[in-house]
Order: sequence, then C-alpha cells, then structure tokens
Amino acid sequence: MLACETSGAPIEQAFGNACALEMIHCYSLIHDDLPAMDDDELRRGRPTCHKQFDEATAILAGDALQPMAFESIVQAGQSAQAMVESCRTLAWAAGIRGMVGGQMDDLLEENRMEMKPREALAVAIEESPENRLSSIHRRKTGAMIEASVLLGAIAAQAPSNCRSALATYGRGIGIAFQIVDDLLDVESTFEKTGKATGKDAARGKLTFPSVYGIAKSRDMAERWVAGSLTALAPFEERAEGLRQIAKYILERHS
Repeated sequence: MLACETSGAPIEQAFGNACALEMIHCYSLIHDDLPAMDDDELRRGRPTCHKQFDEATAILAGDALQPMAFESIVQAGQSAQAMVESCRTLAWAAGIRGMVGGQMDDLLEENRMEMKPREALAVAIEESPENRLSSIHRRKTGAMIEASVLLGAIAAQAPSNCRSALATYGRGIGIAFQIVDDLLDVESTFEKTGKATGKDAARGKLTFPSVYGIAKSRDMAERWVAGSLTALAPFEERAEGLRQIAKYILERHS
C-alpha cells in the first residue's frame, strides 16, 4: 500500500493486491508450521493452525487462501493489463521460482545432515554454502517482499523506472528481513518473538549466522537496508513510509 502511495496513487487503489499478497503469506505460514515442514506449535504467541484445529483443517485453510488471493486481484477493479500483471507477479513470487522453490531447497538443506559423507561431498562441490544460502532466501523470503512493492506499483500504474527502483528496494529489505530473522532465532527468546527460538541450529538449517557469524550477518543486513534506502532517493518525501519500514527491519524484536 505504501508502494502504491509512493508511486503517486491513492493507497486504496492497492487494497485488492494487498489482500491477495497477505492471503498467500498467511497460507505459507500455516503450511510452514505443519509437522511435515517446521513442526511449530506457536505462531505470534498463539497455537498454530494445526494445533488449534487439526492438520487436515490447516492444509485446507492454506489451500483455500491460494485461490482467494487471485479472486481478490480479479475483483479489485484494476484495468485488464494491471490485473494480468498483478496475477503474474504474485504467481511468480509464490511459486517454484519464488517462495515454494526456496522452501523446497531449504528443506533439502536440512536433509543434508542425514546424507552419507560421499553424497554430502558431491552436493557440496556443486555450490558453496554462501551461494546456496543466497539462492534459498532470495526466493523463499525475498521474492514475496519484492512482489509486495511491485504489486503496489502495478496498482498505481507506475512507469517502468518507478517499478525498477521499488523492486531494488524490495529485494534489499527482503534479504535484510531474513538475515534479522535468522539472528533473532539465535539471539532472541520466545517471550519476544512469540515463537520457539534456537530451532534453526537444531534442525541443521543453513542460516546467515551459521555461514557468516553474528557480527558479519548484522553488518550485511545494515548494508542491504542502506542499498534499499538509496533506491528510494528519486521518490523524495513520498517514500518516507517505505524508509521507516526498512529501518524497522533492523530494529525489530519479533
């Protein structure tokens, strides 16, 4: 919604796209918490969907949110071109080239701990941990955050140079968000985050602290945010809301 406003259009113009994005995000959290994935019992300090109800209900709730998201875009009253662009942007970010693909590779990284030494060596030779980590989170987290600003720009019918600048901003805060998320799992507590902490290391997840260490990871997050703020320079005061979001990402505790 702030990206829409930054692009010079009324914030209400982005409501349909914003709801669609939130539906996809919500479904991804419901499925991510399932026993077959991260097996979490708490989300935002409350029982996860499959714990409060049951696994079948959680799966179906996530399944239902996906078509509802695209229905929200179609019913938003955009031009035909904007509607198609919005659907394509969200589908790309949420699918195998974005969030789902990144999640699959994240799960494969966990399975790496169970590989036989020869198998693990063969996989390790293919690509470095740094490249694998970047690939996972550019898609798993970054793609949806980048899509959020692009969906706002599309709703505002913003020109290509405006969309490009916002995409750069979105990619930067997307990576920074994941770095901070990884740091919170190492440094924070359940009372602050509303979910279990310390699980990444226990599951053998590939995270920024595990690859780069805490100090360098924090420095990387700050540099990604700095790059995002630079991308907003052409928008001047119109982008103040987006600037505040970028700064908040570095300061958040949950």
